[in-house]
Order: sequence, then structure tokens, then C-alpha cells
Amino acid sequence: MNRTPVLVACLLLAGLLARADAAPWVAGLHHLQLADPLDARPMQALAFYPSTGQAHHIRLEGYPLTVAEDAPVALGQFPLLVVSHGNTGSPLALHDLASALARRGFVVVALTHPGDNASDHSRLGTLSNLYGRPLQVSAAISAARADSVLGPYLNDGKVGVIGYSAGGETALIVSGAQPDLDRLHRYCLERPGDADACKTHGVLIADRSELTAQADPRVGALVLMAPLSLMFGRHALSGVHVPALIYSGDNDQLLALDRNAQALARKLPVTPDYRLLAGAGHFIFMAPCDAEQHARMPVVCKDAEGVDRRQIHHSLQRETADFFSQTLGGPEPGERSAAASEH
Repeated sequence: MNRTPVLVACLLLAGLLARADAAPWVAGLHHLQLADPLDARPMQALAFYPSTGQAHHIRLEGYPLTVAEDAPVALGQFPLLVVSHGNTGSPLALHDLASALARRGFVVVALTHPGDNASDHSRLGTLSNLYGRPLQVSAAISAARADSVLGPYLNDGKVGVIGYSAGGETALIVSGAQPDLDRLHRYCLERPGDADACKTHGVLIADRSELTAQADPRVGALVLMAPLSLMFGRHALSGVHVPALIYSGDNDQLLALDRNAQALARKLPVTPDYRLLAGAGHFIFMAPCDAEQHARMPVVCKDAEGVDRRQIHHSLQRETADFFSQTLGGPEPGERSAAASEH
């Protein structure tokens, strides 16, 4: 029996399935500058977007990216997402997720929170950081919609927010949560050894006492990864009425699971999709590291034995894209707006 036609057919089918699963675009990269709503000083953001350009390997602030810098935006109307990084973090820590979502038809703005990033810790432990971060997310939404490069290709629907670690707290506030500062104080009295949450012993520095939690009605869905959420009881979360997809690792070495993601999943008014990753630590949500990063920051890059960060991220990218497509509506490729035709 000649098995060659069967083998050829199987190979063709595998190729078709691989192409069907492949993202239709490459990830473009655009540097966005806007004003910090707290003091009007310049604030930086990186925008990843669907592009028809040629992607290249680059290294940006120590992170390896495959992007098409300032290449043409693909024709269409695309949903907007904003990424909020963790305390003293970088938006580039989630570059693989942002790039994957851009390849699937989302515009992803990853902002650098002033005073709370890898090179500037000046707002850590302050009210201006707690309440300023959500205002910065709102400013990023407005800046993206007003941007001459991105704006014409953004749809006019709701916006998704992706929050990692302290960025999860930020995402909850911008979607309607009201932080309970007494909860933080009580927590730190109970667990003073929590060096991450209790650096200021549970009492935030009142540098901007006039600031309050401000929700943004443009936010329509949340993806939270290892979210810092211990300041939110059920009443504090009563104003959050958007769908959420929550991930956490059951081996999180920074955040107490029972007071953060696990409790949050029980208390949100809209029951979230909560996914607990076996063996995963706090840093599992950061992009897989290359050899240079493993040498430079081994604590962040090393996972527990048997935990496959690359495989987890493959699922995370697909599931996040599916979630936002279902909650915000997917991309509409090839439909050029009147505004876009002028550029």
C-alpha cells in the first residue's frame, strides 16, 4: 500500500492548522509620551500594535523583543488594552504578552508608572502612588485615542486593563474599587514580616491627601496576574462590575494567596474566571528569560522544578486574547476609518 498520499495529506493538514493558529500580524512598536496627571511631567509608554511591517530582533532595556518599530499600523479597527506593571517594575517585563496580543489584533499600551518603576522608587509607599497609578492608566487611554499614529485605528468600545502584581491593585481601582487603608494597616500588624506589602508598616505616606480613587467608565474588562488586592474587602469591591480573568501561582513567594488573589476571586461582584497555576511563583508572569537575563536576574528568571514558563505563557497569551475578544469584541481587520484615510 502506498502511504505517500496519506503522509502528504497529514503534512498539509498540519501546516494548515499551524497557519490557522498563527497570528495574522506582526507586533509593531511605537513610543508614546504623555503627561503624568499628578505633576504634568513627561510619562513614557510603549504601544504594541498589529502591523504589516517587517519584525526584527532588538534589545530594549535588557529585554529581547521581536517587533517592527514604527512600522505601518494594519488596516482595521482594534480594541485598546493598557498594561500596569508591578511595584518597581517595567512594562517590558510583560513584552511577550503585549507582542502576542498585538499580533492577534489588539493595541496594547504598556506605561511606565512615574515614581514606581525599575529606575525610580520615589513614590513607593505613598498615597500619590496608590491613587496616581489609576489616573496614569486613564491618561494612557486618552493619549492613545488622541495619538495621530494609533488613534485612527482604535475602535470606540470599552478598554481592557492588564494588571500584574501592584498593577492588579491599580486595575481594580480604575474599574471601581475603593481601597480600604485600614485593611492594609491591620494586615501589617498581623504579618509584619511581609516585606513587600508592609514596607511602610501598613501606613501610606500622605503626600497627596487630596487624591481619591477615581474609576474610569471606559474600562470594560480586566486580566489580573498575581494581583496585590489585600486592601479590598467585599464592600470595597462593590463598584467593580466588569468581567475579570485572574491568574495566580500557588507558590507565590511575595503575596499571601489567601489575602490576595484567592480572596479577591470570592469577593468580586461579577464572579471572575480564576485560574490557579500549580507550582508557579510570583515571577512566572514575567516574560521567559534568555541566557543574559538568567545571568543578570536569576531570582526573577528561575522557576520551580517542573514548571514550564514558556508553556504557561503560550496558554496565557491565547487565553487572554480569547477573553478580551469575548468581553470587548475582537479586531475588525481591513475596515479603514475616515480618520485613518487622512493619514
